[in-house]
This record gives sequence, C-alpha cells and structure tokens, in this order.
Amino acid sequence: MREATSKLINKQGIDKTFWVLFAMLIVVSAIALFSASSTLVYKNGSALSGVGKQLEYIALGVLLAFALQYIPSKIVRFCAYPALLVGVLLCASTLKPSLPWVVTHNEASRWVSLFGVEFQPSEISKLALVIVVADLLSKVDRNDEDSFKRIYWWVAGISVVTILPIMLGNLSTAILMFGVVILMLFLARFPWKYILLSIIVPMSGLILLLLVAKFLYIDQGRKLPSPIARTRTWVSRVDAFLNRNSEMSEEEQLLWEQMSEEERHAKLKTVMREKMISKDDMQRTYAQLAVNRGGKSPIGVGPGHSKERDYLPYAYADYIFAIIVEEWGVIGAFLLGFIYLAVLFRACYVSSRYDDYAAMLMVMGVALMLTCQAMISMMVSVGLGPVTGQPLPLISRGGTSAVFTSLYFGILMCVSREQLNRRKRVDMTARDSAAEVPDVIILDDK
Repeated sequence: MREATSKLINKQGIDKTFWVLFAMLIVVSAIALFSASSTLVYKNGSALSGVGKQLEYIALGVLLAFALQYIPSKIVRFCAYPALLVGVLLCASTLKPSLPWVVTHNEASRWVSLFGVEFQPSEISKLALVIVVADLLSKVDRNDEDSFKRIYWWVAGISVVTILPIMLGNLSTAILMFGVVILMLFLARFPWKYILLSIIVPMSGLILLLLVAKFLYIDQGRKLPSPIARTRTWVSRVDAFLNRNSEMSEEEQLLWEQMSEEERHAKLKTVMREKMISKDDMQRTYAQLAVNRGGKSPIGVGPGHSKERDYLPYAYADYIFAIIVEEWGVIGAFLLGFIYLAVLFRACYVSSRYDDYAAMLMVMGVALMLTCQAMISMMVSVGLGPVTGQPLPLISRGGTSAVFTSLYFGILMCVSREQLNRRKRVDMTARDSAAEVPDVIILDDK
C-alpha cells in the first residue's frame, strides 16, 4: 500500500517554479488582507475575522492544486465538458433571482447556494470554457480550410452560449472571457479573417447596446427592459470614467492630506450628500487617495499603516491593490505585478517545450485568464479603467476566487509535470537506443 501511494505521489516532475509563485501570492494575500480588512475587524471584534476564513479557502485550494497536478491532462480536458454544461446552466439560473438557490449580494445575483456552499458559477464557466476551447482548437486539420471553419463555429457557438448569461449580470467577466478566447484563436494560428470577425461583431453589438440604452432609455428617463437592466450600471461606469468628475485636483489632494481622518470622513459624507456621489465614485476617490499617498515613497507607508482602508468600501475586495500601493509603494506594486507576469512567462516556457498541442493551448489559456484578470484589477485600482468588480486573483477576499485560482495553478503544474516526465522518458529511450548500437561494424568481404 505504501509503495502504491509512493508511486502515485511521485515528487519527480513537480514544477517548483509554479509552486514558488503560488506560495508568494499566498503570502502576499495573507499580509494584504490582514491589513485591508480593518472594517471587518471593527465590525466583528476579531483580529482574524478578515483573513481567517480566506486562509481556510486557500488551504483547500492548495490541497486541490496538489492533487490536480497528478491527474493526466487528458482527464482534465474530458471533465471540462460536463463542467461547462453545469456552469452554463447555473449562470443562466442567476438571471432569475427568485429561484431558491440564487443568492443576491449588493443588488447583484451572481451567486448560487448548493448543499450549503455559496459560490459564483461564472468561475466554473471561466475555467471550463478555456479548457474546452483549447481542446477544440487542437483538433484543427491545418491542411483543410473546412476544418478551420467547422472548429471556429463550434468555438464561437460554445463561447456565445457560455458568455451571454454571464454578460447580462457581469460585463467585465464576460469581456475577460471573450478576450482570452480571442487570444487563444491567435495562439492556435487561426486565419485573421476569423479573429477579426470575432472582434468586430461582438464589439459592435456591445457598443450598439450601450448607445441604445443610453440615448433611448436612460437619457429619456425610461425604464430599461429587465434582460438588459444591468446596462444602466455599465453606462454610468463608462461615463464616470470618461468624464472623471470625481477626480481631485492637486490642490484638493493637498488639502485632503492636511485634514485629520475625522475631518476627511465628515467632508466626504457632506460631498456625497450634496452631489449624490455613488458608491463607485466613492471607491474611485478613496482608491486614488490611497495610490497617491503610497506613491510618495518607493516603499509606501509600510504594511499596516494605511489610512484609506478604513473608508474605502470593501477595501479587502476589488480595490485591494490600491491599499497594497499605499502600504508597499511602487516597488511593492511592481513586484506583485511581476509575480503574475512570471506565471505567464513560465506557462510560455512550459508550452514551448511540449508536443501535446491540446495541453499547450490549455496551459496558455489558463495562464492568460489568470494574468489578464490580475492586470485588469490592478489597472482599475489605480484609475486606468472603469469600475469592473474584478478581484485580484488569490489576493482579494473571496472563497470562490481563491479556490478556482488554486485550480488554475493545479492545471499549470499538471501540464508542466506531464511535460517534464515525458521528456525524461524520451531522453531515456534515446540513450537506451544508442547503447544498443555496436561501436564497431564488421563488414563481410564477400
């Protein structure tokens, strides 16, 4: 029994680089969450109330990632198909908040509760879609134009069915998934006509939808139809980002820094009451203050010394990177961004040395999903994009995100381990074949 277990859990081929990057993100998560969740500490009266539960989810994710790295990538790709079906059905069910298993938080019905476990089904769809698309793209016959067309329409159809119910409730996640699928088409070396078609048609439809919602409904004071009611939020966030009305001038920022914390909080409450500032504007304002304060020093104000965390709504969630910039400065922010990019670079290295085309596309799709989400979250936190609600993978507080980010790492390590062991077997076979060749060949004179 011990020998069988030892054979199953073979340490050979384990990708230490991915494990180190994974561990670094976990350490950053623990430190950042402990500091950014001060409001939860005040509310619950426990120093671990903001980070304790999250560490439990991360511990579960580590166990799942460790187990997943030993599962053959073919099994992972096979299981992605039923997982995608489940994800699509659950995401579609969230469009009807009255269903008993649908859970609503902050006026958004993105969660479901099954068997006492609450999670976002969009995370299932995100991961499963990448794997399914990778598997389909690997089946293209490059010598047959009809094969490209057939696989493309399969990928397009599955992507639309998967992304559409997510888009109606969470546009940023839908755009993220759409972008990763486009990048995978590029990596699979599809003809440009298919890639451009995949970009122009959906983007034109989205822009048309936003224009219709704004000029025919919102500006006219008319109520939006329930299927597209969420477009009001999209339009307001895009308008706020383009107009930047809530941005502070340099003089206002200087005066703000000179105020005491009590004066600042009272001032903002007054402004909110007079100008009816939305929660999104409030988040942007406090995030801007946190970034500006941390940017004054390359190393920030130091861990645990943030001032804006007490006022920034949900500082431990979508805008946690702003608190990281405030406390760790430009150097800390750069190092965190480098960790996410290092995951992508490592995935490129692994895929470039692997002869399994489907696994190569899968590992690149997973790495792109993880890295692109991190970059979007960082850009929004520092004011380079409209409010999206995208969490920082493994850093922001959220059990579903932490577990599925761990699964991403598990898949990356699964493919890397498989690739390394395969190369070792090939090298060993080559050496054995060379050893069987005689050093001297005797020719027959006859």
